[in-house]
Parts: sequence; C-alpha cells; structure tokens
Amino acid sequence: MKLLVVTLLASFALCHCAVKEEISAAEYLKNLNLEIAKRTNLETEASWAYGSNITDENERKKNEISAEVAKYMKEVSQDIQKFNWRTYQSEDLRRQFRMLSKLGYAALPEQDYAELLDTLSSMESNFAKVRVCDYKNKDKCDLSLDPEIEEVITKSRDPEELKYYWREFYDKAGTPTRTAFERYIELNTKAAKLNEYESGAEMWLDEYEDSTIEQQLEDIFEDIKPLYHQVHGYVRYRLRQHYGDDVVSETGPLPMHLLGNMWAQQWSDIADIVSPFPSKPLIDVSSEMAKQGYTPLKMFEMGDDFFTSMGLKKLTQDFWDKSILEKPTDGRDLVCHASAWDFYLVDDVRIKQCTRVTQDQFFTVHHELGHIQYFLQYQHQPFVYRTGANPGFHEAVGDVLSLSVSTPKHLERVGLLKDYVRDDEARINQLFLTALDKIVFLPFAFTMDKYRWALFRGQVDKSDWNCAFWKLREEYSGIEPPVVRTEKDFDAPAKYHVSADVEYLRYLVSFIIQFQFYKSACIKAGQYDPTNPELPLDNCDIYGSLAAGESFEKMLSMGASKPWPDALEAFNGERTMTGKAIAEYFEPLRVWLEAENKKNNVHIGWTKSDKCVSA
Repeated sequence: MKLLVVTLLASFALCHCAVKEEISAAEYLKNLNLEIAKRTNLETEASWAYGSNITDENERKKNEISAEVAKYMKEVSQDIQKFNWRTYQSEDLRRQFRMLSKLGYAALPEQDYAELLDTLSSMESNFAKVRVCDYKNKDKCDLSLDPEIEEVITKSRDPEELKYYWREFYDKAGTPTRTAFERYIELNTKAAKLNEYESGAEMWLDEYEDSTIEQQLEDIFEDIKPLYHQVHGYVRYRLRQHYGDDVVSETGPLPMHLLGNMWAQQWSDIADIVSPFPSKPLIDVSSEMAKQGYTPLKMFEMGDDFFTSMGLKKLTQDFWDKSILEKPTDGRDLVCHASAWDFYLVDDVRIKQCTRVTQDQFFTVHHELGHIQYFLQYQHQPFVYRTGANPGFHEAVGDVLSLSVSTPKHLERVGLLKDYVRDDEARINQLFLTALDKIVFLPFAFTMDKYRWALFRGQVDKSDWNCAFWKLREEYSGIEPPVVRTEKDFDAPAKYHVSADVEYLRYLVSFIIQFQFYKSACIKAGQYDPTNPELPLDNCDIYGSLAAGESFEKMLSMGASKPWPDALEAFNGERTMTGKAIAEYFEPLRVWLEAENKKNNVHIGWTKSDKCVSA
C-alpha cells in the first residue's frame, strides 16, 4: 500500500511539473510571438520600401534587416530546444513550437543567407527593370512590361510584332539571371538539407501538411485534363481560322505569343478571336467603367463594399493612407505586380498595385482584397498562426469574390452591364471566357513548380535546364515559344514568381479549392440549386449574403491554427481537395465543346515541339 502511495505521489509530481512547464511554455510563446511580429514588421516595412522604390540603398536596408531577422530566428530555434514540447498535452502548444522550429532559409550560415538575399534581389531587380525598344520606333527604348508591353501582347494581332516583344522580354527578363539562378538553387538545396528535408521541393510541399499532396494534385489534374484538351483543340482550330495554316499548325502545340499573355498562363485576352459565338457580345465592361468615370480608388471602394455587404471587415484607415493603388508618376522603378501586404501590427494592411481602369483589373482588385480580408480576420491570432490554412487558401479567398463579381448578375447589379441577354449561346461564350482563365491556368501553374521541384531534386542536368522547362510547358499546356530557344537562353525566370522565389503551387491549389468554396457559398446564399435551371452555378452572386460571410469568417479567423482540412471543414464540411466543383461549374461547356470539336474534326492533343534545342 505504501509503495502505491509513493508511486501515485511521484506520478502527481511529474504531472504537476508537466503542467507547470506547459504554463511556462505558453507564457514564453506569447512573448515570443509578440517579439517576432515586431521584428517581422520592420522587415516588411523594408521590403515595402524596396518594392515600391527600387534603389541600391533600399535594397541594402532590406537585406540587412532580413539578415538580422534570420539571425534572430536561428537563436529562437536553438532556444526552444529547452522545452520538451513534443510531449505536451496541448496540441496548440505543440503546433506553435513545431511551426517555429521550421527555419527555412534562416537555417543557412550568415554569409550564405546574405548571399541568398543578394541573389534574389538581383533577379527580382532584373525583372523589374526590363525595358525594350518599340517595335515600330527603335529609338524609343523605355517600354516596361507593365503597362506598355502587356498592352501590346493582349491587344495586337500582328504575329511578327508579338514575336518581337516576346523575344525581347524573355531575352532580358530570363537569360541574364542564369548564373544567379544556379547559385539560388544551390543555396535553396543547402537550406533544405539544414532543415532536414531531402530538397527544396520537400521544404515547399511541407507547408501543405499532407505527404500525399503531390499525388492528389496529379490525380485532380488527370481528371481535369480532358476538358483542357477540348479547350486547347478548339482554340487552335479558331486561331488557324484567324491566322492561317502557316502560323498555326493543325496538330502541333500552340504558338504562345498568339495567346494574349506573355506566359500563356491565361488566354482570355484573345476571346475576341476565339469565342464560340462571335456575334454574341462578350462581357467586357472596361469601356463602361471609363464612361462612368471609374478610378482605381472607386474600384477599391467597391471591393470594400462587397466584403462589408457579407458582414465581413471594413478596410482600415491605414489601408487607405499607406497603400499604393496607382503607378507613381515620379519616374521611380517599382515592382508593379499586384500584391497584398500584412505588416503584423493591428490594422496595418496594404496593397501595392499599378491599377488600371479595366474589367480584368476590377477582378484583380477583389482578389487582392481577399488577402487583406484574411489578414484582418486572423490578426488576433499569435504571429505564428497569422497566415493561411495553407498557401493556396490565401489565393482562393479573393478568387471566390472574383468569380462572383465577374458574373452577369453582379455586373448588372452594380450598373456596369446593360441590356445583356443571357441565352444559351451567351452562356457558352461566358463559360468559355472563364475557362480561358481558370482551366487554362491549371497546367501552367503545375509546371511552374514541377520545373523547380525537378531542379531542387537534382533531376535535370544543368546543361538541359532551359529545354527541360519548355518540355514541361509542352507536355502539360501544349504550348511552345514563337522562336527556337537553346541552352544559351534561360526562360523560366521571365516569370516574376520564379525570379522572386515565390512558390507557385498555392495558385494551383487555389484554382481548385476556390470552386469548392464558391459552390458552398452559393448554396448558403441561396444562389445555386443544381435542380433549378434558374439558379446555375456560373451566374451566382454572393454579394450581400450574411450566411456566406459567416462561413468565410469562421474559416478565415482560424488562420493557420489548425491543419487545412479543418479549415476547409469549417467552411463547407469537406476535408479533401477535389476537382468535382470545377467539373460541375464547366459541365455545360464540356458537353458543347466535345460536340463542336467532333463536328469540325478538330484534332485533340498535340505533336511534339521542335522549338528548344539542347545542343
């Protein structure tokens, strides 16, 4: 009996000590989260200063502060080893410690980390500073990607002019970075191994907390591939009608310079020449926006109104005071790529966007404000949880709003679309237009990271890096460059996210789960009923739905405090990512395309490209 009492007392003492340590650990984490938020705020301010005014001095300050934060995080990583956190009863404490133990690039030795920052800055700066000469006036050599070159790529229908700008941009945005990119791959790999990952691919994929994520995406892509092939075949058929057999092959990959986008990631800007029913006007309210005197400020005010109509948070005064919503006219170089920023204080959130008054930019505004809403919803969380449930969730939120905003129903509601008749032909046109954005984007997004995963894993010899990129683009997207590329060229970094070391899987995940979110939100809003033709999914507007807003709030406010299946379940009761909602949305288009392509004997699929030569 005495032995039992002693054992029980010892057990109680151990239990009491464990509880005491967890209380101490909770207090430690509370203070640590506050300190990291303060330091990250300084780092973000420096990044903002550099991104909105690219100077050597701003670059020096940004890299200096980033190095200081990395050094501090390394000290934190060592400090948390004194806690026996893996044995804690509290899942919340274990999760915070586990997330804080991931160092990422901060695991690199100080000198290597500084070199990595310099390397990334040089690639990002190169991208931002690209200038090319005018096709028709070679004495004018100050054309930048945004807006001058992009405007030509989207609007010109002259194959030679398009080819010229494509080659000039890729030669300057990609090729000069090859040496820097090689060093970036080496340092990324070193950081991954210091974090006990096999490669940078596994380090990136670990953010999704699911060892099967790669295979899940392969399976979903296989499900979506037949629809993509139908869209691809139809676009090639229509491009041949427009440009002729000499410019577009009947069975080959699509020449990417003809697709209205520098990277052929979305093809909606050529809808005017490939739309199924040309006599039916496509929805483009850009001219109506100009006619009504829209400004970038008004576009953001309307985005704010959309969120508040659902009972979600209003934009803060800091947002209006500190954001850059239009391209500055003072001649400075800046990164114009639209981006949303969290400064890890209370209510300090911003957007940097060189906003133009166009329909596409109107949708982009809502997308970026989705990030801002996420920031505001989880800002009460500890620093370590102030991020999306997974990187794709952050991208998906704004896109759900964009899907709603782009519907005829919403554009009519806000007075931008007038006298629109939505018959079967108009519906197919609109679904096709959406597919040129959403379905076309999926293989592109997949290849951006599949390519880098292969390099991180050492699966491609350096002597074949450029052709390996084009081989993937051909395999998944069925596109090819307009001119022959060789290993003297280096084209992947001509995409901003590759130059800037931004993981791209988030966009692929986003484009899948946004349809899951959208379908669920539409049902909650009483805007979609699969049994009622009067309430189709592709014309659902969730504006003003408090029920949909409540689901968003429940999910967004969680931040990263739970694994992403928990966040998904909080929104719509599902725990797995699936392509079923995409298929449901585009089903009328799939049926129409299959019949139309069969009727016109359209070749589905593509032969191999000969546009990249290894040696």
